[in-house]
Amino acid sequence: MARIMIVDDDVFLHKVLERILAIGGHEIAGQAYNGAEAIETFSKINPRPDLILMDHRMPVMNGSRATRELKRIDTKVKIVFISADESVHDEAIDSGALDFLTKPIRAKTLFACLDEILSI
Repeated sequence: MARIMIVDDDVFLHKVLERILAIGGHEIAGQAYNGAEAIETFSKINPRPDLILMDHRMPVMNGSRATRELKRIDTKVKIVFISADESVHDEAIDSGALDFLTKPIRAKTLFACLDEILSI
């Protein structure tokens, strides 16, 4: 079981991911609806989440910028992007994301990714 933080501006997606992650035995360690809120929330969480699921297009601060800021706070933070915008794949990886999944996401794909990233 992993502690996972969800960062996405879509409230419905938060609910979907919560259910999928619960089926996999994972715990929600925090939630944010934009990049700035992600940084603030992450800074307050103790213990830190094992992994962050990050969207790219969000108000206030996008996922790539938030990822760079989160990496400054904790260089070991594991971040996986989940975005419908495949054009930001390289930007996400360059900012420090360990993987990039495309929306809509299948539970099987998400669990396979989580297993791989959490084993690092």
